[in-house]
Amino acid sequence: MTSPAVTIDAHAFELQRLLEHVAGIPPIRVAVVHSCDAPSLQGALDARKAGLIEPVLVAPRAKLETVAAASGLDVSGIDIEDVAHSHAAAARAAELARDGKVEALMKGSLHTDELMAAVVARESGLRTKRRVSHCFVLHTPRYPRPFIVTDAAINLQPDLLQKADIVRNAIDLAHVIGVERPRVAILAAVETVNPSMPATLDAAALCKMADRGQIVGGALDGPLAFDNAVSPEAARTKGIVSEVAGQADILVVPDLESGNMLAKQLVYLGDATSAGIVLGAKVPVILTSRADPEISRIASCALALLLARHYRTSPP
Repeated sequence: MTSPAVTIDAHAFELQRLLEHVAGIPPIRVAVVHSCDAPSLQGALDARKAGLIEPVLVAPRAKLETVAAASGLDVSGIDIEDVAHSHAAAARAAELARDGKVEALMKGSLHTDELMAAVVARESGLRTKRRVSHCFVLHTPRYPRPFIVTDAAINLQPDLLQKADIVRNAIDLAHVIGVERPRVAILAAVETVNPSMPATLDAAALCKMADRGQIVGGALDGPLAFDNAVSPEAARTKGIVSEVAGQADILVVPDLESGNMLAKQLVYLGDATSAGIVLGAKVPVILTSRADPEISRIASCALALLLARHYRTSPP
């Protein structure tokens, strides 16, 4: 007889591990900003059902209730902050975070730049000494552990000092999710320093900054090409001897375009699941796309829960 095949959904398994990690932590109040379409409203309600957040819906009440009724979603019993439009929703959500009435923000159906403009505005009171940056936490069946790609959503063409903050934010996130000393690969097209390729110069400088204690908490190496950052075989073939090469926990990309393409290729062609979070502000910001599946929205809220708890004792 042929034994029946047994398959394991790796993504569901990783989500279950993440949810087990946050089990027992009370949900946090989250301002859900302009959730005026079915996917974003459904995502907030799913995270509430999972025990991760207590949403505060910041949106035009009439528009929100119309969307809820048309989609068969129940928003009764949930706090609603009635505002005129998406711009006002972003500003009001930032006020709620500044005043300590919510511990995180969650993007709804407005544009990312509209939300982040309210977060980084001087009057918002949410800025820190760090530059804000986005982290994708990804898991693919072809890699033995979850890993971080940064920055693929906020900083267009970061300079050296901005990249240093991007690395620091990613290291902080890795610590919060349980990676004690994350291995950080600074990506470029090649693994050697080339004056004609600015990404390689930045990578070398970041590694020297780590040597001098300007970046702490992780092991840095770069420049590394993508293959020898994630493949031990590729690293050995190139003769790279490094504690990072072939086993990176964090992949730091040269710019937003390369990072965004890398992350989406991993999701759509590499069967990866993702969670998205913004660090560098006084509260975590949950960034999800309308195209994201339920598993990504719930995982992103779980990350926000871990970060918010961490910020209570170690403010950013």
